[in-house]
Amino acid sequence: MKILQLNFEKGWRGGERQTLYCMRAFRAAGHVVELLCRSGGPLEARAIEEGFVTHGVRNVPGQLAYLARAGRHFDVIHAQTANTITWAVLTKALHKRPVVFSRRTSFEVKPNEEWKTGAKWRRVDCFVAISEMAASEPRRLGIDPVIIRSAVEPHAVDTRNVEGLVAELGLQGKKILATSAALIRDKDPVTLIRAVGELARTRSDFVFVHFGAGGDREAESRAEVQALGLQDVYLFAGFRKGIEDYYSIFDVFVMSSMEEALGSSVLDAFLQRVPVVSTDAGGLKESLADGRGVLCAVGDFQAMAQGMIRCLDDVAFRADCTQRAYDYVRTEHDVTEMGRRYLAQFERLLTAR
Repeated sequence: MKILQLNFEKGWRGGERQTLYCMRAFRAAGHVVELLCRSGGPLEARAIEEGFVTHGVRNVPGQLAYLARAGRHFDVIHAQTANTITWAVLTKALHKRPVVFSRRTSFEVKPNEEWKTGAKWRRVDCFVAISEMAASEPRRLGIDPVIIRSAVEPHAVDTRNVEGLVAELGLQGKKILATSAALIRDKDPVTLIRAVGELARTRSDFVFVHFGAGGDREAESRAEVQALGLQDVYLFAGFRKGIEDYYSIFDVFVMSSMEEALGSSVLDAFLQRVPVVSTDAGGLKESLADGRGVLCAVGDFQAMAQGMIRCLDDVAFRADCTQRAYDYVRTEHDVTEMGRRYLAQFERLLTAR
């Protein structure tokens, strides 16, 4: 098969990593994979580094023009984001190729947009959701998605990268708790800071490192750190390439999200046997079910603090939950298996044509 991947995001987050994982898996299975993406973006750079053919364009007209002109040269068009599925289905009359969409969010569709979103989704030939939570809205609108969960790869740690971070942030001799999330409303960083403040009232043997780009809650988050006197405890590390290396030194990984279709960063923690404390938002409840971590209600910073204490101090619990999480992620979130599941759907579409 010749497969075109669509992802036009500006930055590098979980969806972009999953796009690259899909491309690797499809190529490893013997298929030709190309990428339509934002020109000059990090996804394009990483795909080129790995030898993929990329088609970088600068704007929506560029996407539409490429799909209308060249889409017919592919067997399957796979949209990895909500905006690219719009352009894939709008040009379908011209490229006449089956369109696959991976829904990676759990946002509710606004009542006044149901007709538009539903019409767009119904033109998709194979609708994939990455979790039961991500599938809930399409199901409400009468669409039955295929569940194909996101994946994570075993990672060879670059120790020099880790040593550089430890030296830069002065992490020596401390327990390290961390998160990886943009400073935006959906990730609820202020609640996380308050949880760390609770923890800091009872102990001083740790630092908390927040990895992630800025956003609409950055100013409020920095102000909260100042207000609680956590300047030496809560460290903003910003976006970092190679963050997967850093999990090797984490003692606890924490997620405070209000909305989350899956929360793929917890999968890295599972794989590197780092205990996870998380809100029960969306797909996070699925990932941490059956004792694979500590689940707290959204917004409950006191419960999050208690969960961090348990993961730090309860050795037996820590060993049990990390083993459960490791066994789960190796079975349910393997890259090769994810690729196999997608390819089975692609082959079904082509056979039906």
